[in-house]
Amino acid sequence: MAAMRVTARIPRGVWILGFVSLLMDISSEMIHSLLPLYLTVGLGASALAVGFIEGVAEASALIVKVFSGTLSDRLRKRKSIVAFGYGLAAISKPLFALATGPVLVFAARFIDRIGKGIRGAPRDALIADLTPEEIRGAAFGLRQSLDTVGGFAGPLLATALMLAWSDNFRAVFWVAVIPAALSFLLIVLAVREPAPAQPEPRPDGQPVRLDRHTLRALGPAFWGVSAAGAALTLARFSEAFLILRADTLGLEMAYAPLVLVTMNLVYTVVAYPAGRLADRIGPRAPLFAGIACLVGADIVLALANGLAALAAGTVLWGLHMGVTQGLLSAMVAHAAPAQLRGTAFGFFSLASGAAMLAASVLAGALWHYVGPEATFWAGAALAALSFAIAGLATRSAP
Repeated sequence: MAAMRVTARIPRGVWILGFVSLLMDISSEMIHSLLPLYLTVGLGASALAVGFIEGVAEASALIVKVFSGTLSDRLRKRKSIVAFGYGLAAISKPLFALATGPVLVFAARFIDRIGKGIRGAPRDALIADLTPEEIRGAAFGLRQSLDTVGGFAGPLLATALMLAWSDNFRAVFWVAVIPAALSFLLIVLAVREPAPAQPEPRPDGQPVRLDRHTLRALGPAFWGVSAAGAALTLARFSEAFLILRADTLGLEMAYAPLVLVTMNLVYTVVAYPAGRLADRIGPRAPLFAGIACLVGADIVLALANGLAALAAGTVLWGLHMGVTQGLLSAMVAHAAPAQLRGTAFGFFSLASGAAMLAASVLAGALWHYVGPEATFWAGAALAALSFAIAGLATRSAP
């Protein structure tokens, strides 16, 4: 009953934004769950190329959030920026089906992630604007849970279609265009942001813009959360390497998306309760538990010699994601000044973006030159190091 009362207080707009994310994630994960094998098996690319494409694409998305977040703070019109980002991602989907080589795949992935970057920070700031402070952990957890339903529904649908259509990658990619278009229509037609307000100045009274005064106004608590998030992202490379690991352990190509189904199913189940728990006891203990799950996942996947170990490592990876991702968003919303939330989410993502680029390129290089086991041992070492960094960076958190 307590859970039902908390859920009832979450604003309608947060639920709708969750379903917008769900539809786009179905589309994206239908493609991304097959993309590593499409590149390596279908188009002849190397694991190093996969790491480069994933790292550049994801880092680009995270870096773009800085500018879209600050623009949404300045204009106080977040919905239009969010809708543009979803529209750009929807436009990119047909390019995956049309690609005949890695270059067009890279272009499509880049456009898709730029769209994600444009929408990400304003959307998270809009959720914070809509939600009372005492239930922000639950609200961000709910949004993450709905988003992650798409994260396992997309790969599950991709698996079914691959089996039905004899491993026809392009046909699956064309189907993925449909939920992307529906996501864009839902954000345009159904989401309402709070009543328009005059643009709010920074704490020093000046208009919001990207300069050193804005960076200083974000405050040490925010920069501590950003350091913790960057350390954790550096330890967690792209999930594309989970799919490649499944291939090395003998999982048939048509069933490869089930790796992401498993991970995202765990993520979905855990994210909302983890957010509620953080609202109740504070963020530090759940954050450290999430990091421990990542260390365990990397060790299990490094030592794996069969599909049972693959499943165990994937479940631990999903636990890590479910505990930490919504939690970090709620910590950013709590630490940043209200009038700089969009900028804060943008800079948080910039720090994570640099770490994601380094992590994915490092993972691809280790995989290519040393072997799959080395990739996961390196991830375990970096995750263990992030314990100390997160502890120092968040020591002022409740």
